[in-house]
Amino acid sequence: MDARVVITIVLRVRAFRMKWCSSSGAASARRLLMPARETEAIILKTFPLGEADRLVSFLGRTSGRVRGVASGARRLKNRYGSTLEVLSHVQLWYVERETRELVRIQQADLLESFHKAQSDYGLSTGLAVISEISELILPEHEVSEPMFRLILLAVREIERTGDWNLPLSYFAFWTVRLGGWLPRFDRCVVCETRFGAKPAFYDAHQPGLFCEKCRRPGMKPLHIEARNLAERFAGERLDRIEYQKPMQANARELREATLDWIEHHIERRLRTRELLESA
Repeated sequence: MDARVVITIVLRVRAFRMKWCSSSGAASARRLLMPARETEAIILKTFPLGEADRLVSFLGRTSGRVRGVASGARRLKNRYGSTLEVLSHVQLWYVERETRELVRIQQADLLESFHKAQSDYGLSTGLAVISEISELILPEHEVSEPMFRLILLAVREIERTGDWNLPLSYFAFWTVRLGGWLPRFDRCVVCETRFGAKPAFYDAHQPGLFCEKCRRPGMKPLHIEARNLAERFAGERLDRIEYQKPMQANARELREATLDWIEHHIERRLRTRELLESA
């Protein structure tokens, strides 16, 4: 083969390699320089991951529910501090790649600390129920401004009042309402008889409320006082409702009904629900 032909082939091969390396390097650089996304967020749950990392589930105000890795978060000295505590309100930065299910959390700054509620066992049980329900009902990457505001409102009130009874009942009621699972509270689902001052009856596995004539064995009562409280929840903000001791039984009755409906629609038992009894 002529020497000039060989030299031409070698030069073309070198040019091709240089062009390929250049484009590959540019793509790598673009991946490395991928800008971090920023969102206001609520930490829903965290799980240990490996020896030093944490898997974090968070509800972003502009991103919906997302799961990501916080590298080094389990080390004694880490850059996250107390920002990854359950239901902490944070400003969060993360990097998302199309080929990976988990995002990479880069930074979290604390906006609101709920240290009193998080560090008290009794109060933390209420937080745990809110956390579990939110984790189970919220679809990934689906923005839900109403749920974001509801969670934040309930947690703030638990922290402020030092009691989860009313906030948790309010949260469960509005979760059912936002989910479209709330039955009519004024009349029987079968015969449409108005309840008036009489108790209504419900079963987690049956839609709607039933009157005394249409009730079935094993159904639980929902008295007029609990139904009236539901009306207040529908029309008033939680932080404007003054909690009085006589409301406790009504709040519990309404909470039990709404938690039953939530469990029915997610088709599983809430693990944290039994903790309420021991709190």
